[in-house]
Amino acid sequence: MAIEEPKYEVVKTDGFFEIRKYAPLLIAETFVEGDMDEASTKGFRLIADYIFGNNQATDTNSNSKIAMTAPVTAEPVSQKIAMTAPVTAEPQSSELHMQNASKWRIHFVMPSQYTLANIPKPKNDAITLREVPSKFFLVHSYSGFNTLARVQVKTDEALAWATRKSLKVLSPPQLSRYDPPWTLPMFRRNEIMLEVAAP
Repeated sequence: MAIEEPKYEVVKTDGFFEIRKYAPLLIAETFVEGDMDEASTKGFRLIADYIFGNNQATDTNSNSKIAMTAPVTAEPVSQKIAMTAPVTAEPQSSELHMQNASKWRIHFVMPSQYTLANIPKPKNDAITLREVPSKFFLVHSYSGFNTLARVQVKTDEALAWATRKSLKVLSPPQLSRYDPPWTLPMFRRNEIMLEVAAP
């Protein structure tokens, strides 16, 4: 069964790195505490509960099931950043190191047929709906498991590539995962995403 993914155009490709221009998105997000694995699990469960029916349809008193999309994104959040900051951590000193993170923003992109006006509203106030404007991202793709150490290595590789290409990084790193947990490691699709200024 096809899973909808965010729309983007590839601006540049260089091996495992791409610069992509993403179309505007509608996301459901939540903020959770813990290490990367704990936060990812907690955040996934909260948002899955919302999309599987813990919501209020805009035109009726009933709930509505929202289709699952990919990826699920986790972003470390600095304690210095307001809760309204954009599935990433702002690049401030140690916040680029995912091992140091204790607070995370987890988000799902909502299916493209929805807008803020017509999407079912969450019944759980831990879930927020937000529109994200069009942005450019440096994306580093890889397969396999996501241990904290491996995610940090891939983040460091993305930051080094951005430096070599003279790209201005505007956001903290985001870890996007596309596959269910039973997917064999060699078939898993993972991405480190960094918002960058228009190239």
